[in-house]
Amino acid sequence: MFIYKLEIHGMGCGMCEAHINNEIRKNFDVKKVKSRRRKNETIIVSKNELDEKRIKEVIDETGYELKGIERKEK
Repeated sequence: MFIYKLEIHGMGCGMCEAHINNEIRKNFDVKKVKSRRRKNETIIVSKNELDEKRIKEVIDETGYELKGIERKEK
């Protein structure tokens, strides 16, 4: 299991969180994704390792700013 913590700036409301979550689900096979605008973060749980370059591309396409990615293996 892989856990990714993304630092994303620009989320201002619940719709922003939903937009990011939907784009992640659409582009990756994930078990869980949750965004928190107040913490500027999105947490992704996946059975498989994800392509971090592709994560950046997907977030960039949404118009939000990806500041960093942390990955942990569980």
